[in-house]
Amino acid sequence: MRVPPLDLKLQLNSLREEILEAVTQVIDSTRYVGGPVVDSFEKSVADYLGAKHAIGVSSGTDALLVALMGLKIGPDDIVITTPYSFFATAGVIARLNAKIMMADINLDTYNLDPGKTDELLKSMSDSERKKVKAILPVHLYGQTADMNGLMKVSEKYGIPVIEDGAQAIGARIPMGEKIEKAGIIGLAGCFSFFPSKNLGAAGDGGMVVTNDDEFADYLRMLKNHGARPKYYHSHIGGNFRLDPLQAAILKVKLPHLDSWTAGRQKNAAYYDAQMADIPEVKTPVIAYDRNYHIYNQYVILVPRRDELMAYLGEKEIGTNIYYPVPFHLQPCFKDLGLKEGDFPASEAAANGSLALPIYPELTIDQLDHVISSIREFYNG
Repeated sequence: MRVPPLDLKLQLNSLREEILEAVTQVIDSTRYVGGPVVDSFEKSVADYLGAKHAIGVSSGTDALLVALMGLKIGPDDIVITTPYSFFATAGVIARLNAKIMMADINLDTYNLDPGKTDELLKSMSDSERKKVKAILPVHLYGQTADMNGLMKVSEKYGIPVIEDGAQAIGARIPMGEKIEKAGIIGLAGCFSFFPSKNLGAAGDGGMVVTNDDEFADYLRMLKNHGARPKYYHSHIGGNFRLDPLQAAILKVKLPHLDSWTAGRQKNAAYYDAQMADIPEVKTPVIAYDRNYHIYNQYVILVPRRDELMAYLGEKEIGTNIYYPVPFHLQPCFKDLGLKEGDFPASEAAANGSLALPIYPELTIDQLDHVISSIREFYNG
């Protein structure tokens, strides 16, 4: 039995005619940059997340980049982030010539550890601490970072938080008496609509959300070359606009997002229950009471990870490794002077994590094939 790591055709088939109609309307309108389709999708996302402002941009990477630009981050500034994420999280800091500083993750959640973040800030001199302009946690794999702890660190030191929610649209966490969605807890949240995301476009796309009116206004200017009015540039921005064709597709998909997420959660619960008796497999940990994990990826932590991946491949089961090399061990960051052993939890995740198929269209037979194959591998 074949189990692809992801099969986008199954989702497309259910919405094909509606998507084609939406795309045709954009093409026929000849409004190919900006316009009412983008405005409408931005409003829909803002309403969905409970944010005052949603600013459509060209990718999740550009969402992070423009958010940091909105804080006027540049040379000599410091941004604290995780060593374990997709490259864009650290890459945008480097592109602004700012210094990357890292605190290790919680190995249960794969997310930035607030305690280690606080320890890092405590270890700095006063002059160095003043250079820290942002904390950039990632809600990795669809579960929010410990935003209760991170916001306490943010308030303690007066450092804004920019949330990397690329994999976590719709994820939620209890914040006091309220349940908040990822992306609206810090100053801003950044999302990706890469095709493999729970809400995926037919190409690249992204979004920044914020409840800060002034910050939102500045980001809208920056995403369009810093111009206002047209051809008058008070700031240097970039071409970070969301394509209306992608906005049209995403607007069709958004009403289905929660049902797709529920399908992923159902599959995750099945994996959890059926693999509970395989001692070698650490299934995803739901870290907080009432937390809402959207399972952009279902990631297990296992010994002999590479051997297991090869074995599953022989069984026609597609898996992925996210991410095999933490930031501090990437060749492009060798100038940071970091070495193996500096962030043991991130290194353990990189060496032992494996993502299993989790998309909502999986059948019980496919799930059982994955589970039985893992059981066979460890039981011999």
